Amino acid sequence: MELIILDSAQLIAQRAADVVEELLLAKPDAVLGTATGSSPLPLYDELVRRYEVGRISFKDVTGFMLDEYVGLPADHPERYSTFMETNLRSRIDMAPGALHGPDALSKDLQAACEDYEAQMARAGYCDLQILGIGTDGHIGFNEPGGALDSVTHVGVLAEQTRRDNARFFDGDVAAVPTHCLTQGLSTIMRARKLLLIATGRNKAQAIAQLVEGELSPQWPATVMQNHPDALVLVDPEAASLLRH
Repeated sequence: MELIILDSAQLIAQRAADVVEELLLAKPDAVLGTATGSSPLPLYDELVRRYEVGRISFKDVTGFMLDEYVGLPADHPERYSTFMETNLRSRIDMAPGALHGPDALSKDLQAACEDYEAQMARAGYCDLQILGIGTDGHIGFNEPGGALDSVTHVGVLAEQTRRDNARFFDGDVAAVPTHCLTQGLSTIMRARKLLLIATGRNKAQAIAQLVEGELSPQWPATVMQNHPDALVLVDPEAASLLRH
């Protein structure tokens, strides 16, 4: 696992976009794993900028989202499918329908998880998986205490995660869904390369555990220590608790 500390979110976005650009130039029909939340937003803006000036194209790219809330109606602005459509897919030349997500509107959520895992398997899983990290160390919505070898599944959101995400729901924790569909940790680990972005002091403990802690289900992101090609990009605040 490679750790790079950069001075700003913009520098992180540029370095992360370099990784995506390198992949797309080498493999125009790459399979890209996307993450939601605030951390990847500067990256998506930078990718859009590079697309607009003709440096990269997404016209042959297939995308897979990490996760989706259960219980939000199809038109809810905080659905992750809406987030990805608004912040990336609609701003580039990725084909409509090329960015996939788990069907959290399904009446059979377990079947929806199995179908999503099968879709990714047919695509050969992701060439590059973009990740953020929760304050409790989750990646995707794999919360502390879950199995390190999990596949796509129905998850229960930790109270800490719901408090953290309340800012997207006008500060109302009660409005944050309690369940989700998420790629499992073993699903994420099937990606050929992992790219994790973290900024801010609130991510410092999770980053310290990821980089220097023991592999543990209590800090799910530590599974990345076993990945052969994982890049972690952080700012000085997120790196503030690292010992070395």
